[in-house]
Amino acid sequence: MLRIRLTFLFILITAISRASSILIPMDEEQKNHLKAYGITFWTLKNGLEADWLLNYRGGSFLIKYSQALESECKIRGVSYDVVPDAKVNSILNEITDPSVNMELVKLEKAPKVAVYSPKNKLPWDDAVTMVLTYAEIPYDIIYDDEVLKGDLPKYDWLHLHHEDFTGQYNRFWGNYKNSSWYIEDVKIQEETAKRNGFKKVSTMKLSVAQSIRDFCAGGGFMFAMCSGPETFDISLAANGLDIVERMFDGDGSDPQAQAKLDFNQTFAFQNFKLDLNPASNEFSNIDVPQSRDLSLNQSNDFFTLFDFSAKWDIVPAMLTQSHDKVIKGFMGQTTAFRKSLIKPHVLVMGETKTADEARYIHGEFGKGQWTFYGGHDPEDYRHLVGDPPTDLNLHPNSPGYRLILNNVLFPAAKKKKQKT
Repeated sequence: MLRIRLTFLFILITAISRASSILIPMDEEQKNHLKAYGITFWTLKNGLEADWLLNYRGGSFLIKYSQALESECKIRGVSYDVVPDAKVNSILNEITDPSVNMELVKLEKAPKVAVYSPKNKLPWDDAVTMVLTYAEIPYDIIYDDEVLKGDLPKYDWLHLHHEDFTGQYNRFWGNYKNSSWYIEDVKIQEETAKRNGFKKVSTMKLSVAQSIRDFCAGGGFMFAMCSGPETFDISLAANGLDIVERMFDGDGSDPQAQAKLDFNQTFAFQNFKLDLNPASNEFSNIDVPQSRDLSLNQSNDFFTLFDFSAKWDIVPAMLTQSHDKVIKGFMGQTTAFRKSLIKPHVLVMGETKTADEARYIHGEFGKGQWTFYGGHDPEDYRHLVGDPPTDLNLHPNSPGYRLILNNVLFPAAKKKKQKT
């Protein structure tokens, strides 16, 4: 019996020693798509490289074999295959075939990740921080003080929390002005503005938005969801204008503000109309809530990811990797982007065609890049103020959350010239 066991152990060790790689499949066979991204990030964090196999089995990862990596996959519940050299060569030959829509992208270095988020507790959660925590991807939380101090160049990737860059406290005055959390948030924001030499929160938020713009221009990667994209562009377009009513900053708005907006300053949107009603939860007509209420509900709200050439359009191909190209819709303070207001150079990567709205868009600014994603929580259709956070243990294969994590890994990709 001992001889049989030793023989079996020898065969097993020999097989493993001949195996060169671990394949982490990202198709329907993966038990936990979200933690698979964390495994890949862990690999990079430990100074090793990983190959991202675009459009191969849902955007799988191929990593040089090690016992530590195999153990980490087991601990985190991530599906994997130990593959020998011959199989790896077969996979690579398939991917490099010019006739197939696949490509190999080398991931070289774990990006330094920051989340722009308030330090005080507010009654809503942020999808990005939740999925980063669930996937075990480390990140720093920074806010206005750190941005204004000049800390952004320390990071490669920045996420903008559900945020209002116009200085109107997320337009919650109408419904929540007497709530303790709202009163506390206003107090903290005003103290922060004063501490940093600003008379108004709105002018401080503009300066923060401009610092984030400069971060992108210098080569940074920026990602924003929900009201973040809309208010970021509004703030940039309203540079030097007062678009904030008396209850927010002590004086009235400029009655000519709409005509004075400078759309040359924005990343994604142009020709939008401001909503200056302080009791409204809307900032502008960039969001499309009216058409959604008439035509879409939870049962029929889906958006579709575009198919991109992995060999020719590598960036959008990376950002749209998924095991499902049809994604469940989800609402937010800014749910979706009106397509008629999106600048011509912006790339739409996901849309709800029946509502003529974009849900997932991307663009370049200077040496950097940005991605905007509509809605608040990919696994909570209508997440309301005060609702409990989503338990991602119940959604380990969420394609909506996968789009967020595609963006987190994106800066790790080896830079090479796009094909023309």
